[in-house]
Amino acid sequence: MLETSARLLRLLSLLQAHREWSGAELADRLGVTARTVRRDVDRLRELGYPVNASPGTGGGYQLGAGAELPPLLLDDDEAVAVAVGLRTAAGQGIEGIGETSVRALAKLEQVLPNRLRRRVSALNAFTVPMTRSGPPVSPVDPALLTELAHLCRDAELLRFAYRSHDGTTSRRTVEPHRLVCSERRWYLVAWDVDRADWRTFRVDRITPRPPHGPRFVPREPPAEDLAAYVSKGVSTRAYATHSAVRLLVPLHEAAERISPSAGTLEADGADACVLRSGAANLDVMVVHVMMLGFPFEVIEPAELTEAIRSVRDRLDAALAAAPAPPAAHGGHVSNR
Repeated sequence: MLETSARLLRLLSLLQAHREWSGAELADRLGVTARTVRRDVDRLRELGYPVNASPGTGGGYQLGAGAELPPLLLDDDEAVAVAVGLRTAAGQGIEGIGETSVRALAKLEQVLPNRLRRRVSALNAFTVPMTRSGPPVSPVDPALLTELAHLCRDAELLRFAYRSHDGTTSRRTVEPHRLVCSERRWYLVAWDVDRADWRTFRVDRITPRPPHGPRFVPREPPAEDLAAYVSKGVSTRAYATHSAVRLLVPLHEAAERISPSAGTLEADGADACVLRSGAANLDVMVVHVMMLGFPFEVIEPAELTEAIRSVRDRLDAALAAAPAPPAAHGGHVSNR
């Protein structure tokens, strides 16, 4: 009995690791006859594992998708990766994921061997997460993400109410294309049917209004790199004032401080890069660039240079009117 159970686990592991196996291949791997393989496959089916079989010389066995999720077999590295992923999932801006991750992690850690539990504990104990500061993240319902992903996959029209940044609501009908996840938010890239143009929508502002459909023929996307497309849209195109400045630091150094939602970066030689971003007005743009802390040169617009001069003059006037700092007094400092 123990030998049969061990062989079933071995068979299940093989089916999970490979797209399709012939009966002869499985028999050879397990050291049994093809008839025994057929019996073991039937036992797995009785346990709820949907094992599909295709007849003929080119046929074989394949683990399919069933109505319920059966137990999975993970190797050591896979188990550690899943455990670490569950621990970090709570900060991804998806509503309810934190609690769900904790429940799943508790089930996984309960059956982890000691050697793997120590590896997971070490990774978490000696890893410090680094998150960027910024406005609070509005959580996204996982069910909404799933619904949008299915509509993108099946190419079905989506109808929804959309709340803009100023609180106004509009009704939209779109051809959904892709979901894009940034550091702090989820976005939907879609063709807006009424406006006859591509649009990017924040998912946390979408309220679906079914029924959806009918199906449509997918269009060519607005860009090959949709992540860069969304980054440019939320950091530049959404604002009235646009700018380009040359930061006198290498691209990798600037990227450590500037998130994709704050601007797009491109290399300009080995020791500089170009930042393109947007802001509500020029004064806000000046503050944004100054707060980066990098030396820079203005590329465009020319009005940004004038706005910097204006800020400089105001700062000079404030410094001139400020009281002089107290004079430093010399003397011997005792260490007694």
